[in-house]
Amino acid sequence: MEFIQQNLLLVAVAVVSGTLLLGLSFRRPGGARSLTPAQATLLINRENAQLLDVREPNEYVAGHPSDSRNIPVGSLVERADELAQFKDTPVILICQSGARSSSACAKLAKLGFTRLHSLEGGITAWAEAGLPLKKGSRR
Repeated sequence: MEFIQQNLLLVAVAVVSGTLLLGLSFRRPGGARSLTPAQATLLINRENAQLLDVREPNEYVAGHPSDSRNIPVGSLVERADELAQFKDTPVILICQSGARSSSACAKLAKLGFTRLHSLEGGITAWAEAGLPLKKGSRR
């Protein structure tokens, strides 16, 4: 008890950092709909998930997963009819880091899409996982 009284600031820092660490371990950074690259690969292979790259065209051309479609976040609402066939199938949204794809998930959910996922860490995590990227063409 004497140690705690003499080192109150140190104990307070330890309690606060422990609480934050515990909170982060229970909450995933991308939310409930986020997938790691390994989980995304499983979903693609098992359920034929559609990959939707929501980056800008110049980012997409620089490197993207093969068989992914490119519809920038700003155009999602206007071009949602292109994705109507995927309303009830898994759709994995990809951006550079995971931030834009999370907001794109919210937009598409409002349009009635039911099985949306965001790639945690985006294309950066995809490349770091050693998964292939195709350069050049757009779809």
